Amino acid sequence: MEINHDYRVKLFDELGFERKQCTECNQWFWTLDKDRTTCGDSPCDEYSFIGNPITSKKYTYNEMVKEFTNFFDEKGHTPVKRSPVVAKRWRDDILLTIASIAVFQPWVTSGLVKPVKNPLVIAQPCIRLNDIDNVGRTGRHLTCFTMGAHHAFNSKDDYKYWTDKTVEYCFELMQRLGIDGKTITFIESWWEGGGNAGPCYEVITHGVELATLVFMQYKKIGNDYEEIPLKIVDTGYGIERFAWASQGTPTVYESLFSEIIEKLKEDAGIPEVDEKIMAESATLAGLMDIENVGDLRVLRQKVAEKIGMDVDELDKLISPLEYIYAIADHTRCLSFMFGDGIVPSNVKEGYLARLVLRKTLRYMEKIGISMSIKDIISMQLENMKEIYPELSAMKEYIMDVLDAEEKKYIQTVNRGRGIVERMAASKSEITLDDLIELYDSNGLPPEIVKDVVDDLNKKGKKTIAITVPDNFYTIVAEKHEEEKPEEVVSTKKELPELEVSKTELLFFKHPTQVEFEAKVLKIVEKYVVLDKTLFYAEGGGQKYDIGQLNELEVVDVQKKNGIVFHKVSDISKFKEGDTVKGAVNWDNRLKLMRNHTATHVINAAATRVLGKHVWQTGSNVDTEKGRLDITHYERISREQVKEIERIANEIVLSKMPVNSTFMDRNDAEQKYGFTIYQGGVVPGDTLRIIEIEGTDVEACGGTHCSNTSECGYIKVLKTERIQDGVERLEYSTGMGSVSEIASLEDTLIDSAEILGIPNDQLPKTVKRFFEEWKEQKKTIEELQKKVGELVKYELADKFEKHGNYEVLVEQVSGTPNELMSIADNLAVGNKLIVLMNENDYLLCKRGENVELSMKDLIRNIGKGGGKDNLAQGKYSENKEQIMEKIIQILNK
Repeated sequence: MEINHDYRVKLFDELGFERKQCTECNQWFWTLDKDRTTCGDSPCDEYSFIGNPITSKKYTYNEMVKEFTNFFDEKGHTPVKRSPVVAKRWRDDILLTIASIAVFQPWVTSGLVKPVKNPLVIAQPCIRLNDIDNVGRTGRHLTCFTMGAHHAFNSKDDYKYWTDKTVEYCFELMQRLGIDGKTITFIESWWEGGGNAGPCYEVITHGVELATLVFMQYKKIGNDYEEIPLKIVDTGYGIERFAWASQGTPTVYESLFSEIIEKLKEDAGIPEVDEKIMAESATLAGLMDIENVGDLRVLRQKVAEKIGMDVDELDKLISPLEYIYAIADHTRCLSFMFGDGIVPSNVKEGYLARLVLRKTLRYMEKIGISMSIKDIISMQLENMKEIYPELSAMKEYIMDVLDAEEKKYIQTVNRGRGIVERMAASKSEITLDDLIELYDSNGLPPEIVKDVVDDLNKKGKKTIAITVPDNFYTIVAEKHEEEKPEEVVSTKKELPELEVSKTELLFFKHPTQVEFEAKVLKIVEKYVVLDKTLFYAEGGGQKYDIGQLNELEVVDVQKKNGIVFHKVSDISKFKEGDTVKGAVNWDNRLKLMRNHTATHVINAAATRVLGKHVWQTGSNVDTEKGRLDITHYERISREQVKEIERIANEIVLSKMPVNSTFMDRNDAEQKYGFTIYQGGVVPGDTLRIIEIEGTDVEACGGTHCSNTSECGYIKVLKTERIQDGVERLEYSTGMGSVSEIASLEDTLIDSAEILGIPNDQLPKTVKRFFEEWKEQKKTIEELQKKVGELVKYELADKFEKHGNYEVLVEQVSGTPNELMSIADNLAVGNKLIVLMNENDYLLCKRGENVELSMKDLIRNIGKGGGKDNLAQGKYSENKEQIMEKIIQILNK
């Protein structure tokens, strides 16, 4: 469709705005300044607010948040509290909250759910890492910023306002702040994102963009646009930029973090830099289209030329301060990430949090900051507690996770040299892909890789090329931000699309009913589709119900698009239109109900013990036991497991009612928050809420007990780390717990009987045996060394000279450890040792002057693997044949 949008609005006519075309970039814009020829945006116009504040008073960040919110509140917009910076709390297509409109996607923007208020105003902290390498250097980039926004969701039945009012509000706000109307330009532009599109204005003053006014009204399909029924006012005001322009500081960082910056400078011993230099750098940065940090070299040269200073001296002067700026920004970003419950890991949002953290730690090392990152983030939390008290409430977790992550970082750096050296040994160049692999798999920052390679180049026989891209962190951040939701690969046959009414789920209304009658709507292969059912279909981590239809076994129950498919043992006994009788296996259902309710109880108990950062990442509810996967930054200790189990059973014994209600999505979110989505994103405008009074509230479609006491005793069977940042708890309930405890008792009793001791003496006796075994092991190892030394002399005369090497291939009696000891005594200088025992064990070891890889050698003379200096495996040929193969290899 052809789009011809009229950018003229009522305000422009009333105040006499003129439409002009920029002489520099050719964009069309609206202005009150009759003499203006440029659009006002950089690079067409320089920043003119640095050192020259443009508002009637200087605003701090906190003051600007309040001023913005109060203004739109007065204009009839209901203030809405911010959402977490972790967008996956309510959606599965992005990881972090990148804009205020992301809070209302996809449910509100699609028209499926009504907005919580309309119109509304929000000051939403957002995180974007696509410019992380520019932060600190350009004077304006931030990883974490606050998007102030007023939104109106217009439908035919509920129309609020559109372009005229939106532009009027924007102009009135800026004038209220004291910004001269003649300096404001409205640039005509176009916005697209998330499958939607619409015209927009970029609102500029004094060379800086302060707001974008988007009028979302199209759905983009390929290269075409289709009008959508909901017309959305989607605005974005840069709160930090407003504060910056109101203070006129050299960079945005001084306007936000002045106290923190001063303390960091003092700690690192960084001298004061002339504000004119920083102002010049920021102003010129605004004139450049900085795609990556490589462009910053050009910027540095331009600044040096303008102020008449050597570029290297300028770089030496400014770089430490730029690191300070980045640290100040990154620690605020981390405060929101960890304060909103992100657990660092090697995947998804946890990966991004660890990236920001390790980049910050590296910068702190680089300029010699002695204070800990905990000290810096404590200052950030203190500064933000007025506006964001919820972050301070998470301080204990934030400090704990920083401790744990800092230790991991140090361990990573310490082992990093060996990892890089091994990679460099077989390469002439460390490529970008290598750097990404080293970072993703081993957590090694590229700067450390370069330090090791540079050191190797100074000492080594060859030169290894390495170039670290200036925008490395941007590359890896964008790669992980764009991760798609994981596709669950099902081994089951795909269910067909059916044009029948959705199945009525009787178990919601009648949770204890066992028998029912229903009409057969469709027969699909081995599945029966009914108009109603008591059978729970597999989903939400819960196993399906079993039972009977017309006395035939129901062996599987699945659901698609609200239609339930019952798989039966003999489909020939059913036909469409029949009325059938169904019966659910109640004993099986009861076990599932207990274990599913226990999942909620365990999750609540784990949150109390481990912290509010705990978030469910998966679950599996079966009849015999349940399984819950939760986010946590370290292994769960035995003491913590016991406490989780104690609290869980305290909840059981308290006989807490388990209430089930259907609620409007907005009402549920406003009442309980996003923690209701523990089990994942739940579609629809109506949610089924399961509330264990005073304990846990979740959106859940599973079957549950009516009271926690029905779970019976909950026994935590084991915990394990299934991936970085995710712990798995396995547990049982009711009679399942009785069986598990009896099994543990059998193990205890059997073990004590074997040792011929009372049960209570088992730990003490096992400990004594273990200590004795360790002593005996030491004795055996000493004897093996002596055997190795003795055999060394027996084999010394059996080496054969081949080329530059002395080769020994010999069959020796002994264990693998004994053969290893012998080889250790022989493998020196140019000697190559191959030993075999009578059990087909094969060992290859080389001296320090042998360049042949033992890992490659063993694959040619037998089967096995290992490292370049040592390999182990099995052999199938005699020693003469093996020697012959080695000679052939050496001759090549």
